Formats: sequence, structure tokens, C-alpha cells
Amino acid sequence: MFDMGRSYGYPSQTFRVVLMNTCKLIAPAVFVFGLWMVPRSAFADVYFYKDSQGVLTFTNVPNHGGFRRVIRDNYAPGTGSPIVNGSYEELIRAASGRHNVDADLIRAVIKAESDFRSNARSHKGAMGLMQLMPETARLHNVADAYDPSENVEAGVRHLKILLERFQGDLQLSLAAYNAGSGAVERHGGIPPFAETKDYIRRVLRFYDSYRGSGLEASQQFRQ
Repeated sequence: MFDMGRSYGYPSQTFRVVLMNTCKLIAPAVFVFGLWMVPRSAFADVYFYKDSQGVLTFTNVPNHGGFRRVIRDNYAPGTGSPIVNGSYEELIRAASGRHNVDADLIRAVIKAESDFRSNARSHKGAMGLMQLMPETARLHNVADAYDPSENVEAGVRHLKILLERFQGDLQLSLAAYNAGSGAVERHGGIPPFAETKDYIRRVLRFYDSYRGSGLEASQQFRQ
């Protein structure tokens, strides 16, 4: 251990600066090494924040907007192999071509549903990239809902069915994807559920972002 009372040949103030800079360099390396020692089952998204004094804080539960994600948890035992986001492009484009659904819309739904995490599972039991509910997975004969290929194929096929059912009305189709087509029909339109309304806004916002067309689509939606 360093003895802060000694300068080890440096002028005292210079030594303090050298020591502080050394600690700043070592701390991230120690943190990363520690991650390798943690069992994979214990992983979660990791965020860091650097304050005005240069102090680094790492956490898996950020409590303000200054934190930035440095490690994404793309692994969960028994839920299929993780694939980097870029590898989904081929699946998205293929499904887009087969079902004639805009690839940017598919990306937007995946972003809103799972943030491109193939191992995602909601508290309601929705699974995988496009968050297939068990009954939806069965409807489309999905053997493994956490398999990106099966999940995207079934999710896009289901979205296409909804688009046809609601005559191309994107907002109603998204509402049905989120709350079920029965809920849309019972309410004669978008159900008065805060979750569903927020879901539509998020998908449209992502869709606009992927298409690079500003806020045109999201501005069409009114509460």
C-alpha cells in the first residue's frame, strides 16, 4: 500500500497528482477484470458516470441521466445464443421481403419491444426480440421464441396479419400488437390504456428516427 506521508522521491504535490492519475487509470482496469470473475448468470447492463472531479461510478441501476451504458447484458441461461445487433439486419430484411413489411417498422417494433435483446422476457411472459406472447408463438408454430430467426419471422408475420386486418392503419395495428386485436375491436379504436398509447408513441418515434423523416408519423397520433 502507498504511504501518503511519503513522496518516494517526488515533490509532495507532484506525487499526489501522479498517484491520483494512476488510480484513475487503474480503476477501470480493475473493474473490467472483476467482471470476468463474475459468473455469467449474474450479469446485467452496466453503466458508468464520471463526475466533475473525474471520479468514476459504475452501477447496474443508474439513478440519473448522466450515466452511460458500457456493457450490455446479452446473455441468459437457456434463452438462446446472444447475437450482436448488427447480425439481426439480415433477419429483418429477409422477413421484410417475405411479408412486405417496412424493414424500418420492424426495427422500430424490436427497439420498443426488447431493445434488440434476444433473451428479453417481460413480466407478462412475452419473449424474445419481438416479445411474442406464448399464444402468439403457438399460433405461428414457434419452437423457440428466444431464437432470433424464429422470433422475427413470427413477429413480422403477426404484424402483417394485423396490418391487413386493420386495412393498413399503422396506429391500430400497433395497438393490436400491444394490447391484442380484441381490445382494439371492443373499444372501436385505440384502447384507452396508458401503456398502449405510450407504446404507439415510442414505436412511431423510433420508426421516424430509422426512416430519418422527423416527427411526421408521431405527430399524427393524438391522445
